[in-house]
Amino acid sequence: MRTVDADQHIFEPRTMWRDHIDPAHRDTALAIEDDDLGYAWLTWRGRRLYLAEPQEPTHARQIGERRQQLQRGERAATTYDESIPVAYTEPAARVCALDEFGLDAAVLFPNFGLLWEEMLAADVAALCANLTACNRWQAENAAAGAGRLFPVAHLTLRDPDWVLAELARLDRDGVRLAMVAPAPVDGRRLSHPDLEPIWAAFCDHGVTPVFHVGGFKGPLHPAWYEPDPEPVDKLLESVFLNVAPSVALADLIINGTLEKFPDLRIGVVELTAAWVPSFLLMLDGSWDFYSMRHGGPYSPLAQRPSEYFRRQVRVSALSYEDPAGLVQCVGDDTIMFGSDWPHAEGIAEPYADYHRAVTGLSEASRAKLMAGNVEFLLRA
Repeated sequence: MRTVDADQHIFEPRTMWRDHIDPAHRDTALAIEDDDLGYAWLTWRGRRLYLAEPQEPTHARQIGERRQQLQRGERAATTYDESIPVAYTEPAARVCALDEFGLDAAVLFPNFGLLWEEMLAADVAALCANLTACNRWQAENAAAGAGRLFPVAHLTLRDPDWVLAELARLDRDGVRLAMVAPAPVDGRRLSHPDLEPIWAAFCDHGVTPVFHVGGFKGPLHPAWYEPDPEPVDKLLESVFLNVAPSVALADLIINGTLEKFPDLRIGVVELTAAWVPSFLLMLDGSWDFYSMRHGGPYSPLAQRPSEYFRRQVRVSALSYEDPAGLVQCVGDDTIMFGSDWPHAEGIAEPYADYHRAVTGLSEASRAKLMAGNVEFLLRA
């Protein structure tokens, strides 16, 4: 049975952005640089944005210990480069790791790219320049992966001309997935008519937008986050990971974007999946109640709202979310296998650990869960 992990991460080299950015924007390039105590930071224009932390699956406590050492003013016990295995950064080594895991292929999201999108929001030119650099690097990773690595690009929808050109280049480079924030674009909902040319371009170029954990503006009011000093992974955001993709998908469905663009496929990765059954129930139920109260439907959809989700959306589930139970609840065509390797919240043995959670499914159901549904997003 073919196995394709829908959620792995590849770590950016220290100078990746400087090496791949347009020369005119080199002074705006991100970088990974050490402080005086030997701790590595993601930096931008000399400002430290976030600790460039090494990670290991199931070892979140080590991150906390390292942060406490920094707070105490202790030197880093190991350098960043010593802490990052080659399989985290090099495509050839990752292919070897796939062989060890028993996997045929893997989707590769960026690592530090998950942190900085909102941090550069005030400078759209610098934001787009660094995204372009990342996407060029991911295209190289795709070429080096010999058909077994599917790197994910990173896009903002804030500059229409830039994103249209970038989608055309991703198509030429064979990059089939692109991370997009499940959030309004400069005050406009994702279903806004102004964005329709962009959704059309995703379809025309065969690129799938993917919602993933990232440094985008959170869906909750800033007052809720006020006591939390964490700049990106705030506790309430973790508790409510499903809110941003739920709102984004409901918007795209009830306002007709998925109906207008039936070939627009959307992935939801690492934003949990346990919410999907209740979301589909509430999506249709709320639609029906609204229609009864207003004497007709909210918009002239040809199908039930949940049918657009089932037709065009795929969601990755971590092993602890009972993926077999989710498949039995929502059907074979929605849930994807994802390990989040090598992040601390991920699983150490992607295939072996996940397989134990889905042994009760039929072979046909497991085939879609373990490969078929992510291949739908990849148009493979």
